[in-house]
Amino acid sequence: MENALNLDTVRLADNKKEIVILDQTLLPNQCKYLSIKEAGDIWEAIYSLRVRGAPAIGVTGGYAYYVLADQIETEDKQEFIKKCTEMMEYINSSRPTAVNLSWALNRMHDVMLNEIHNMSISQLKVRLMEEADAIRQEDIQISRNIGEYGFKLLDELGKGVGIMTHCNAGTLATAKYGTALAPMYIALEHGWDPKNDMHVYCDETRPLLQGARLSAYEMQAAGIDTYVQCDNMASYTMKEGKVGIIFVGCDRVAANGDFANKIGTSGVAIIAKHYGIPFYVCAPSSTIDMTLESGDEIHIEQRKGEEVTEMWYEERMAPEGVGVVNPAFDVTDHSLVTGIITEKGIAYAPFKESFEAMGIKPVEKYVDKK
Repeated sequence: MENALNLDTVRLADNKKEIVILDQTLLPNQCKYLSIKEAGDIWEAIYSLRVRGAPAIGVTGGYAYYVLADQIETEDKQEFIKKCTEMMEYINSSRPTAVNLSWALNRMHDVMLNEIHNMSISQLKVRLMEEADAIRQEDIQISRNIGEYGFKLLDELGKGVGIMTHCNAGTLATAKYGTALAPMYIALEHGWDPKNDMHVYCDETRPLLQGARLSAYEMQAAGIDTYVQCDNMASYTMKEGKVGIIFVGCDRVAANGDFANKIGTSGVAIIAKHYGIPFYVCAPSSTIDMTLESGDEIHIEQRKGEEVTEMWYEERMAPEGVGVVNPAFDVTDHSLVTGIITEKGIAYAPFKESFEAMGIKPVEKYVDKK
């Protein structure tokens, strides 16, 4: 089993014309890369979770903008702007909850609108490629910074600590290191013994099993003492005193600290509060949406019922025709959060003031004034 840190979750192909992604729907049994360049294939890869995790989706969005813009054959700048806008809106529709996708697409679009008056279209395409590469490189450093802040929390608790996580926010969800799993990778770099100094409990994360398939794969491949538990076993593990800290990722954070993460996260937070276990959210600043006052404003993606009733079974496991509730995410109230770990530091309540002190501001929409 290859160390996940050696895998490229998403990158630009050597020919500079395609996006190369690790197909995460096949893990842990197959490690297969896909090369995609058509808009429909990119949309499908994001929607179907072939590439997943808010930061990795953001990196994919940056490359998608460049690759699709590079295919536009026109020297008419207004036509180029029109087609880029249509393409951006289409790709953004694939996953509405993860703010990183719209953040990356808007960042690329701003570069295009700002530079198109000063460059030829061929020059602009090179500039867009450079910007997409920058998003990927920045994501690697952001994840590493989050890992360092998280490791300090582990170090304070002492070696032998038990760590719980929900879903997958590891290197597979980013360009490298991850967010919620980054502290464990950094602990290894600091010389911690993976078998004795930390023990990781991965919620399986129904219905798509990102914890069982992906987080457990990552942690075990790194040599860390790793356990998978059904989602409804989290309370037992906490009550037994096996968990000293909880790290989770997120897809969008509101200004007050409410956050959306994979379905089931809010339940973990409620249980952790009951048992007095520190609960930390690992969130790149690009995930913090200061335009939202609270989590009530976060749109929750509803997915197909077949993911619950059929996806992992040879035969249906629920009656034909039964209704299915399948929200992809839930929103955890900020009152349940101990701290939010960003690449800029750890934010504590009141979160809006902490975010503002870090220099995190609402993202302003670019208006072409020329």
